[in-house]
Amino acid sequence: MPISHYLTQLQQCARRHSPYTARKLHAQIMKAGLNLCEPLSNTLLNVYGKCGLTQDAYLLFEEMPMRNLVSWASILTAFNLANLSFRALSIFPFMLKLDRLQPDDFVLASLVKACANLGSIRQGKQVHGRFLLSPFWEDDVVKSSLVDMYAKCRLPDNARAVFDSISSVNSVSWTAMISGYARGGRKSDAVELFQGMPTRNLYSWTALISGLVQSGNGVDAFYFFIEMQREGINIVDPLVLSSIVGACANLAVSELEYPERINVGLVSKGRALFRSMTEDYGVSPSLQHYTCLLDLLSRSGHLEEAENLIDKMPFRPDEPTWAALLSACKLHGNMQMGIRVADYLLNLKPEDPSTYILLSNIYAGASMWENVSKVRKLMMNMEAKKEPGYSYVDLGKESQVFYAGETFHPLKDEILCLLRELDAEMRRRGYFPDTSSVLHDMDQQEKEKQLFSHSERLAVAYALLKAVPGTVIRIVKNLRVCGDCHTVLKLISCIRNREIYVRDSKRYHHFKGRKLFMQ
Repeated sequence: MPISHYLTQLQQCARRHSPYTARKLHAQIMKAGLNLCEPLSNTLLNVYGKCGLTQDAYLLFEEMPMRNLVSWASILTAFNLANLSFRALSIFPFMLKLDRLQPDDFVLASLVKACANLGSIRQGKQVHGRFLLSPFWEDDVVKSSLVDMYAKCRLPDNARAVFDSISSVNSVSWTAMISGYARGGRKSDAVELFQGMPTRNLYSWTALISGLVQSGNGVDAFYFFIEMQREGINIVDPLVLSSIVGACANLAVSELEYPERINVGLVSKGRALFRSMTEDYGVSPSLQHYTCLLDLLSRSGHLEEAENLIDKMPFRPDEPTWAALLSACKLHGNMQMGIRVADYLLNLKPEDPSTYILLSNIYAGASMWENVSKVRKLMMNMEAKKEPGYSYVDLGKESQVFYAGETFHPLKDEILCLLRELDAEMRRRGYFPDTSSVLHDMDQQEKEKQLFSHSERLAVAYALLKAVPGTVIRIVKNLRVCGDCHTVLKLISCIRNREIYVRDSKRYHHFKGRKLFMQ
């Protein structure tokens, strides 16, 4: 087979996200003796990354006798796609020292993306400096990535400075800047920039609305949603409806701080938006629209209505649909429905560890430890491995990665000592650990010990020990922050009067150091 044949097949494989075919083609390439062909190796590396086969990509990368800038850009992108951006940053020095290559615009954009994913402003500024000294210093794609990075790191003024230097501002740059202002709570700046756009489109509206939702300005998000309708924008786009119905869901369950009458009103708004698609616009809702409404109903406690919606909708429910309902079953302690929903999910995707973990949580909440054990054994038999939890903290001059239960860190004793001091003060203020997320049959003290060593707690304690006093603490976690850790971080923020940002796999957590006493 000619090389062009394999290149075409690999490109199709990347578009279809077919990992099995990728490995099969790799075997054929090796059998044909073409594994040292540089274009094939680089293309295969890119395909593995897009198909989620990160380990295969890295093994191939390590075995390549000659690596060029395309190879490096591909492996960095693969790590970013796999939520392993800290590995992308950790291997970059080897490109300079071992392969003696200087980064091009593609590599620089990948590095900026890694820093944005991690919230690593120190390394992000270093990459920015390298970019300014490179031959690509005027590249608008890298500049757009820098705008996104500074916005995600809550440095909107830095983002705006880069934004203003872009020679040809495209919709990506506008969207990143507007979203950064809105997510950071600078509503007036976001609106001013939004209104100054030469042409507003679906993506700019969505950036503003979703940014307001993420920063807790759900009411303002509703206002701009109405304005968008008046301008004739296609509101039935899944991106827009996901954001606005998501605003209903987030407000309805936001730490249960809203009274029932407001909760009911938000659910009613969500239902009305959904009905208006058919009644006012004559458009049939898609599966994603149904999933958005289902998420709103289930998270706000209307579980039976959510399950009935699944039964009545004209689509076969997919994994996100069932997963939204299963998460709500865990949240509201509905074990019987949770078991039914988990059964559907396991038939759809038996290798996904999140289903087993949620089902275990439901059983653990009901103290059915024998069933928890059965689920964990089934998870092992199906080789559904849970991704280890880690938290990344950036202190400006240095950065650290902490894994749950970290025992080998050189400052372990100091970190644990500080956490014990904080724990004592939190209990004095009325805190009592919520151990419902611990999936082991053990006494209360052992469960509390497990919570004590969650990665985000270790990271925030390290930051309190090492960061400049008064500076904002920024943490990124690869998994979802548990309910108890959310409470603990809120209390630590109050006790130490420190602003803390935590970005997990689902949302932003922002703690501002206000006085707080537990009820």
